[in-house]
Amino acid sequence: MKSPMKNAERRVAKSPTGPSASCFIPHSAFTLVEVMIAMFIFFMAVFTILGVISGALRNARALQRKTVDAGMVAAQISLTNKLTEQLETGDFEDMYPDYGWTRDIYEVATNSLFQVDILVQKRAGNSPIESKTAILLYRPGSPAGGMSRGMVR
Repeated sequence: MKSPMKNAERRVAKSPTGPSASCFIPHSAFTLVEVMIAMFIFFMAVFTILGVISGALRNARALQRKTVDAGMVAAQISLTNKLTEQLETGDFEDMYPDYGWTRDIYEVATNSLFQVDILVQKRAGNSPIESKTAILLYRPGSPAGGMSRGMVR
Protein backbone atom coordinates (compact mmCIF):
# COMPACT_ATOMS: atom_id res chain seq x y z
CA MET A 1 0.00 0.00 0.00
CA LYS A 2 1.22 3.42 -0.85
CA SER A 3 1.51 6.14 1.76
CA PRO A 4 -0.65 9.25 1.39
CA MET A 5 2.43 11.49 1.44
CA LYS A 6 3.86 9.86 -1.68
CA ASN A 7 0.58 10.48 -3.52
CA ALA A 8 0.72 14.17 -2.64
CA GLU A 9 4.30 14.40 -3.86
CA ARG A 10 3.30 12.80 -7.15
CA ARG A 11 0.44 15.24 -7.59
CA VAL A 12 2.77 18.18 -7.00
CA ALA A 13 5.37 16.77 -9.34
CA LYS A 14 2.71 16.32 -12.07
CA SER A 15 1.26 19.81 -11.64
CA PRO A 16 1.99 22.19 -14.53
CA THR A 17 3.60 24.79 -12.31
CA GLY A 18 6.02 22.32 -10.82
CA PRO A 19 6.82 21.72 -7.17
CA SER A 20 6.41 24.77 -5.04
CA ALA A 21 7.15 25.41 -1.39
CA SER A 22 3.93 27.39 -1.11
CA CYS A 23 1.92 24.18 -1.31
CA PHE A 24 3.42 22.88 1.90
CA ILE A 25 4.61 25.95 3.88
CA PRO A 26 2.07 28.67 4.57
CA HIS A 27 3.31 32.26 4.09
CA SER A 28 3.75 34.21 7.28
CA ALA A 29 3.30 37.99 6.92
CA PHE A 30 2.25 41.00 8.96
CA THR A 31 -1.27 42.27 8.68
CA LEU A 32 -2.02 45.91 7.98
CA VAL A 33 -3.15 46.44 11.57
CA GLU A 34 0.13 45.06 12.94
CA VAL A 35 2.15 47.31 10.63
CA MET A 36 0.12 50.37 11.63
CA ILE A 37 0.55 49.62 15.35
CA ALA A 38 4.32 49.18 14.88
CA MET A 39 4.53 52.49 12.99
CA PHE A 40 2.51 54.22 15.72
CA ILE A 41 4.89 52.94 18.42
CA PHE A 42 7.94 53.94 16.36
CA PHE A 43 6.72 57.49 15.74
CA MET A 44 5.68 57.93 19.36
CA ALA A 45 9.22 56.97 20.42
CA VAL A 46 10.81 59.30 17.84
CA PHE A 47 8.66 62.28 18.85
CA THR A 48 9.35 61.62 22.53
CA ILE A 49 13.10 61.63 21.87
CA LEU A 50 12.84 64.82 19.80
CA GLY A 51 10.85 66.48 22.59
CA VAL A 52 13.48 65.59 25.18
CA ILE A 53 16.29 66.90 22.96
CA SER A 54 14.40 70.11 22.24
CA GLY A 55 13.81 70.71 25.95
CA ALA A 56 17.46 70.05 26.77
CA LEU A 57 18.62 72.53 24.10
CA ARG A 58 16.19 75.17 25.37
CA ASN A 59 17.45 74.72 28.94
CA ALA A 60 21.10 74.86 27.84
CA ARG A 61 20.42 78.09 25.94
CA ALA A 62 18.77 79.61 29.02
CA LEU A 63 21.81 78.75 31.15
CA GLN A 64 24.31 80.40 28.83
CA ARG A 65 25.82 83.60 30.13
CA LYS A 66 25.13 86.38 27.70
CA THR A 67 28.26 88.47 27.24
CA VAL A 68 28.38 92.11 26.38
CA ASP A 69 30.19 92.85 23.16
CA ALA A 70 31.76 96.04 21.84
CA GLY A 71 30.47 95.06 18.42
CA MET A 72 27.05 96.42 19.32
CA VAL A 73 28.52 99.91 19.79
CA ALA A 74 30.64 99.51 16.65
CA ALA A 75 27.58 98.60 14.63
CA GLN A 76 25.78 101.69 15.86
CA ILE A 77 28.64 104.07 14.99
CA SER A 78 29.17 102.45 11.57
CA LEU A 79 25.71 103.59 10.51
CA THR A 80 26.63 107.27 10.70
CA ASN A 81 27.95 109.19 7.69
CA LYS A 82 29.79 111.90 9.62
CA LEU A 83 32.16 111.53 12.55
CA THR A 84 33.60 114.18 14.83
CA GLU A 85 36.53 113.77 17.17
CA GLN A 86 35.12 113.27 20.63
CA LEU A 87 34.97 111.02 23.66
CA GLU A 88 31.50 109.64 24.37
CA THR A 89 30.01 107.39 27.04
CA GLY A 90 26.71 105.58 27.17
CA ASP A 91 24.89 102.48 28.31
CA PHE A 92 22.96 99.58 26.85
CA GLU A 93 19.71 100.63 28.56
CA ASP A 94 17.48 97.68 29.48
CA MET A 95 19.43 95.07 27.51
CA TYR A 96 22.47 95.16 29.85
CA PRO A 97 21.64 97.56 32.69
CA ASP A 98 24.92 97.11 34.63
CA TYR A 99 27.21 97.81 31.68
CA GLY A 100 28.38 100.99 30.02
CA TRP A 101 30.52 101.83 27.01
CA THR A 102 33.08 104.46 26.15
CA ARG A 103 34.12 105.33 22.63
CA ASP A 104 36.91 107.63 21.54
CA ILE A 105 36.76 108.90 17.96
CA TYR A 106 39.81 110.54 16.40
CA GLU A 107 41.25 111.10 12.94
CA VAL A 108 44.30 108.93 12.16
CA ALA A 109 45.10 110.27 8.68
CA THR A 110 44.49 113.48 6.77
CA ASN A 111 42.14 111.77 4.33
CA SER A 112 39.17 111.52 6.76
CA LEU A 113 40.16 108.13 8.11
CA PHE A 114 38.90 107.86 11.67
CA GLN A 115 39.69 105.33 14.37
CA VAL A 116 37.09 104.48 16.98
CA ASP A 117 38.30 102.83 20.20
CA ILE A 118 35.48 101.17 22.13
CA LEU A 119 35.58 99.87 25.71
CA VAL A 120 32.75 98.03 27.45
CA GLN A 121 32.80 97.40 31.20
CA LYS A 122 30.62 97.10 34.27
CA ARG A 123 29.68 100.35 35.90
CA ALA A 124 30.48 99.25 39.44
CA GLY A 125 33.88 100.60 40.55
CA ASN A 126 37.07 99.66 38.78
CA SER A 127 35.83 96.48 37.18
CA PRO A 128 37.89 94.86 34.43
CA ILE A 129 37.18 95.62 30.78
CA GLU A 130 34.67 93.14 29.37
CA SER A 131 35.19 93.93 25.70
CA LYS A 132 37.54 96.17 23.78
CA THR A 133 37.85 96.86 20.07
CA ALA A 134 39.06 99.45 17.59
CA ILE A 135 37.65 100.06 14.13
CA LEU A 136 38.71 102.27 11.24
CA LEU A 137 36.05 104.19 9.34
CA TYR A 138 36.49 106.29 6.20
CA ARG A 139 34.03 109.18 6.34
CA PRO A 140 34.88 111.82 3.70
CA GLY A 141 31.88 113.98 4.65
CA SER A 142 33.11 114.44 8.23
CA PRO A 143 34.53 117.75 9.47
CA ALA A 144 38.31 117.96 9.58
CA GLY A 145 39.86 116.48 12.69
CA GLY A 146 43.15 117.05 14.49
CA MET A 147 45.28 115.48 11.75
CA SER A 148 43.80 117.71 9.04
CA ARG A 149 44.37 120.83 11.17
CA GLY A 150 47.97 119.90 11.87
CA MET A 151 47.39 118.88 15.49
CA VAL A 152 49.23 115.84 16.79
CA ARG A 153 47.37 113.42 18.97
